[in-house]
Amino acid sequence: MSKTERIFLSLGANLGDRQGNLLQALQYLSARALVRQVSSFYETDPVGYDDQPRFLNAVCEIETDLEPRTLLEFLLAIEKRMGRLRPFRNAPRPIDIDLLFYGDRVIDEPDLNVPHPRLQERGFVLIPMAEIAPDFRHPVDGRTLAELAASVGSAGVDRVERSLRFRLDRDVQQECPLVTTSLSRVGVTNLERIIRVTDGGKPTLFSAVIDLFADLGPDQSGVHMSRFSDALEELTEQLSLEVSPDIESLAERLALDVARSQQTRYAQVRIRARYPLQRTTPISGKAVEELSTFVGIAASDGRRVRHVVGVEVDGLTVCPCAQDLMKTYQRQLLLDGGFTADQADRVLDLLPVASHNQRGRGTLLVGAEERIRAEHLVSIVEASMSSEVYELLKRPDEFFVVNKAHRNPRFVEDVVREMLHNFCLVYADLPEDVFILARQENLESIHRHNAFAERQGSLGEIRRELQGGARASRHRTMEEWLREGWS
Repeated sequence: MSKTERIFLSLGANLGDRQGNLLQALQYLSARALVRQVSSFYETDPVGYDDQPRFLNAVCEIETDLEPRTLLEFLLAIEKRMGRLRPFRNAPRPIDIDLLFYGDRVIDEPDLNVPHPRLQERGFVLIPMAEIAPDFRHPVDGRTLAELAASVGSAGVDRVERSLRFRLDRDVQQECPLVTTSLSRVGVTNLERIIRVTDGGKPTLFSAVIDLFADLGPDQSGVHMSRFSDALEELTEQLSLEVSPDIESLAERLALDVARSQQTRYAQVRIRARYPLQRTTPISGKAVEELSTFVGIAASDGRRVRHVVGVEVDGLTVCPCAQDLMKTYQRQLLLDGGFTADQADRVLDLLPVASHNQRGRGTLLVGAEERIRAEHLVSIVEASMSSEVYELLKRPDEFFVVNKAHRNPRFVEDVVREMLHNFCLVYADLPEDVFILARQENLESIHRHNAFAERQGSLGEIRRELQGGARASRHRTMEEWLREGWS
């Protein structure tokens, strides 16, 4: 790209969808140039041939590595692609693109004149140019664009709203719907953004998927979808200069912004980011980088905010049922082969027994006033499955993982219960009102379906059950915990 020479183009259209044509031309330009800035759109009277519709004009500044003549050929190709015909001079056209300036170069060649020879006479070019580059000097005339624009005046050059948006006479989203019932969550999902989070004290970039929601009252037709992305873009701009300590802190800030911008009683934000953790393989001791999914969920009413932090982790599970069938079968083979019952049992105790295994995905979410580090939750989830898994394994490591998994066969139900039990052991100091959700889904290897189990509730409920207490009459949900104490 040319970094030193400022290149300016004018765009005009008076046939078809004029605004759409200008924006389409800018998109085509982006294939070979970086569009640095674009002026407002201006409606102007035709020049040279009056019996035609008014034009919509704009000026843009670009960077490109194309030399002037090659650039001109590229501009002509765009005009042709967009259907411009030239039946006579100054005829109506769906698009017209002129090369105005190529830095301070002065070029006088057949079919190529730079600066544009009639530029000083054209208010529809000078007015938008003065808007984006008022101090740029004409390399021949010597005056700035602001001075040249002042000399021709703005008569017949009318600024219009620059975009394809319409001026609305009413706010449809705020009107009363035909069916007056409230909605729990309305919003946008799968917004992909790069976020900055501190990792060991240094800022690190992560790819994240963000969902934004607000509740909707029975007297409101819809939410303002643009405000969701506006809140995100404004916060993203702030985060270009600062970082968040963790995923859930970013979710909290977004939830506050959404609640305030939507003027809603309840907003919720969910962020999922792939997060690298440094690991060491169990036998070979190789350092590897493993990706886990960190989850941050936050809710706000515009004043208060609560958050949930969690992880999604892959691991290995081995089916106890199939293993027990295999063990029974192998015991009979040993007995048939002349081993005594005690000998057969000793052999089966010494050797791991085959079974079908599958990759499982464990999820652990925690809602607490205290800060919980997501990377610590990864270890709890992995320890709850038959075995953890690694991206890169040497053969001794493979043996370790397979042997460990078959020594610890677990159903999905077992994994969830292990997660709950392990969390209670690790975080014995947390208060009883902490929320916890444990979930396991196994991608079955010999079935076409997946196996699934989940438990959510307060830490107090779960502790009492683990200690042999009565079964909780109902399980507290994450939504209840996030909304607790709010009107």
